[in-house]
Amino acid sequence: MYEIHDIVEMKKPHPCGVNRWEIIRLGADIKIQCTGCQHIVMLSRREFEKKLKKILEKATD
Repeated sequence: MYEIHDIVEMKKPHPCGVNRWEIIRLGADIKIQCTGCQHIVMLSRREFEKKLKKILEKATD
């Protein structure tokens, strides 16, 4: 499962060309931030799980 500050890969890359996103908020909605241009996107949990490809890096404590 995913946690806050995990780095994830989505099915489609961001228009800036980077496909690495950091999870910055969890709840009913999930907020992710592009690691390339720092753009923030908020998705419903259902939509996020549908678009998620894989977890690249787990957050370290």
